[in-house]
Amino acid sequence: MPLTVQDVDRFESLRPRLEAIAYRLLGSAGEAEDVVQETFLRWQAADTGHIEVLEAWLTRVLTNLCLNLLTSARARRERYVGQWLPEPLLEGDAMLGPAGTVEQRESVSYAVLTLMERLSPNERAVYVLREAFDYPHREVAEILGITEAASQQILHRAKKHLTDGRARAEIDRAAARRIVEEFLSAATTGETEPLVRLLTADVVSVGDGGGKVPARTRPFEGALAVAKFMRGLFRPARSKRALVGGSPAIHAWTANGDPAVVAVVDGRVVGIVCLEVTADGIAAFRAQANPDKLERATGLWAATDHGEPLFHAF
Repeated sequence: MPLTVQDVDRFESLRPRLEAIAYRLLGSAGEAEDVVQETFLRWQAADTGHIEVLEAWLTRVLTNLCLNLLTSARARRERYVGQWLPEPLLEGDAMLGPAGTVEQRESVSYAVLTLMERLSPNERAVYVLREAFDYPHREVAEILGITEAASQQILHRAKKHLTDGRARAEIDRAAARRIVEEFLSAATTGETEPLVRLLTADVVSVGDGGGKVPARTRPFEGALAVAKFMRGLFRPARSKRALVGGSPAIHAWTANGDPAVVAVVDGRVVGIVCLEVTADGIAAFRAQANPDKLERATGLWAATDHGEPLFHAF
């Protein structure tokens, strides 16, 4: 039977939730949009008269489509040029989904999305459905075609893989801005020591250029190495301006709930650096510079009142 206007409205009311699930599972906003659209087409072709609970049916179809993509993504990412990082989402993006609990905020943080690459597809699905969207294990088991006991065991295993021994600090927007401003002030003084004091001893810095923007293939590790790299990153150079098409406006913002530095040239987001902050200091910098993974951020930035930049780099 063809879908009615009411049917389409029902689906559209669920689209934000479906996209938020898919984004957490895939780490890509573009792929999340595609898989939600494919879910709609599957529903359009289904015998809707036999679907008892629409949300449950759609979630099952969506999750299995994502699992298929995750399986093939492993092979694609082995061929990826340089380090692979998720697509960051700026504050205000609806695809970030629910953020009412610590678990929900944790599940979409940039640090956890990156760590989720360690998980098997099933581990990732159980973690996202249970922790971020509060599906009971019984429903998770039905979606994945496993037992309830298996779902509980998989969640336990997933959490263990995601634990790195550091407690992520809960930070509001004002605190995030202060942290970013303090970091930028230290990084642009020309002195290493003020920056080192902000970092943990085992801090790492990793960048994703996707082969389109120069990025180191191996992370910088350790406070001194990262501090020197960050000093150099903001040092003026004609070659840097030529690379990004101008002198980037630097803003303090949040991405995936984390403090972030956003670099913008002529309205185009050219880089987002997410800071992982712990009680001991900044533990990681994850920089996304692949232009394919910044298109959505550029669209949202254009529609956002982001105020004046802190300064112009390079």
